[in-house]
Amino acid sequence: QVQLVESGGGLVQPGESLRLSCAASTSISTFYTMAWYRQAPGKQRELVAVRGRGGNTDYADSVKGRFTISGDNAKNTVYLQMNSLKPEDTAVYYCRAQWAPQSFWGPGTQVTVSS
Repeated sequence: QVQLVESGGGLVQPGESLRLSCAASTSISTFYTMAWYRQAPGKQRELVAVRGRGGNTDYADSVKGRFTISGDNAKNTVYLQMNSLKPEDTAVYYCRAQWAPQSFWGPGTQVTVSS
């Protein structure tokens, strides 16, 4: 079983930055995609950022220009750099690894953006 553990969440003020980490139990290069999702109270879980095996990336419109997904193969870790954070970014953030035909999820990390 693949294990994923997110870290780096916390409480920040609007305009500040956070970097989330997703540590995997195996090489992240194994996966077809690595992605970050988020879920706010009362809302559906939504895709925030995705990184393909070849390094291609895509982002939700709401975070384009502010968030960046990246990976460090040597550390088996995927990152989500979040800049210019807004209160509407408040959510639990989840890491997902896709390894066909399965997907694996971390337990999530809370990000709260508030003054």
